[in-house]
Amino acid sequence: MSEKAIGVAVLGLGNVGTEVVRIIEESAADLEARIGAPLELRGVGVRRVAKDRGVPVGMLTDDIEALVSRDDVDIVVELMGPVEPARKAIMAALEQGKSVVTANKALMAQSTGELAQAAEKARVDLYFEAAVAGAIPVIRPLTQSLAGDTVLRVAGIVNGTTNYILSAMNDTGASYEDALADASALGYAEADPTADVEGYDAAAKAAILASIAFHTRVTADDVYREGITKVSAADFESARALGCNIKLLAICERLTSGKGKQRVSARVYPALVPLDHPLASVNGAFNAVVVEAEAAGRLMFYGQGAGGAPTASAVMGDLVMAARNRVQGGRGPRESKYAKLPIASIGAIPTRYYVNMNVKDQPGVLSAVAAEFSRHEVSIAEVRQQGMTDNEGEPCGAQIVVVTHQATDAALSETVEALAELDVVQNINSVLRMEGATA
Repeated sequence: MSEKAIGVAVLGLGNVGTEVVRIIEESAADLEARIGAPLELRGVGVRRVAKDRGVPVGMLTDDIEALVSRDDVDIVVELMGPVEPARKAIMAALEQGKSVVTANKALMAQSTGELAQAAEKARVDLYFEAAVAGAIPVIRPLTQSLAGDTVLRVAGIVNGTTNYILSAMNDTGASYEDALADASALGYAEADPTADVEGYDAAAKAAILASIAFHTRVTADDVYREGITKVSAADFESARALGCNIKLLAICERLTSGKGKQRVSARVYPALVPLDHPLASVNGAFNAVVVEAEAAGRLMFYGQGAGGAPTASAVMGDLVMAARNRVQGGRGPRESKYAKLPIASIGAIPTRYYVNMNVKDQPGVLSAVAAEFSRHEVSIAEVRQQGMTDNEGEPCGAQIVVVTHQATDAALSETVEALAELDVVQNINSVLRMEGATA
């Protein structure tokens, strides 16, 4: 005899919600076999009840509070975003003893502690694999497979829109504006792409990854963030000459001082990545995350980072786990925050840098530029210089590209400020970090 059915409420009927509802309905027999009990859809919460939603109108409701509170709902799947009213709905579900599955990265980056405490108090599950990198399994390996290891670093490409734009710029020589227009036409970029191109989306995901990897609550406000809007076609030309590509990276790192004191760094910015690094060849709208652990070494997770079907796959994985726990009387991993490591400021983070500037073409320029790097204790690894001409072909100065050895962000920032004050420096074109390279 089959176990009592597990009732599910889905909140949101966008691309992901529609796919989740379809899988629940069309794969009912397989899901029952995997879970040990039938999985039954009780209702779908939407902002607008209409007959054209692809779901029987009787299954739809705009009363989210009533749907979440139904006695026959055991698990709530939140796919509506944004932070509100999603937070209110999730809190109501948890407080009423219902497990929750969510793909809401912005909410999890902001309110993980509050939601985790509510789940712990009610002794129910809170799953959010789909909040980071779509179908790519990253959360579960960090919380379960590597639970006995020490994670040192998590770095990855976690936003498909920006990766598509940067890939197009690298492959075609397009400007940022043209690549963004292409991404918008193909549906990769939202009508308002700010969350993606300014790094907010990636920062939310970095906060989630850092919290899990380092057993420390990290919020999106703790993540240093830079977007890709200032990356130019000229930067890609220089990157190719240096044997690099440019990627928007989310980097979460455990930093240990000489005295053994540990801190957490979480940051998002565009960076030069050597072509022999595994992230350099991740192109288009794909995502990839590289995890480095003390015993396991380097692990890489790669695949579709967004889209209705890939994200629904991650949601369904969480839903099956939550349902199994309901049937078997168990619980999934709970929030681990025991380490409580301090957050390192970006100024203290050592990184290599690429600095591109226009200068006057006259004797002594290079020595004046080098002197500023030396004065601020930033060691130069490589210098490239080439002459420039105006529209009429007349000489109009030179372009200098400097690649540094490791230096702190604070030291590099002071150097750039000093360079901008030099009479021989006409313009600082760009400053980018270099990740994944030695020296």
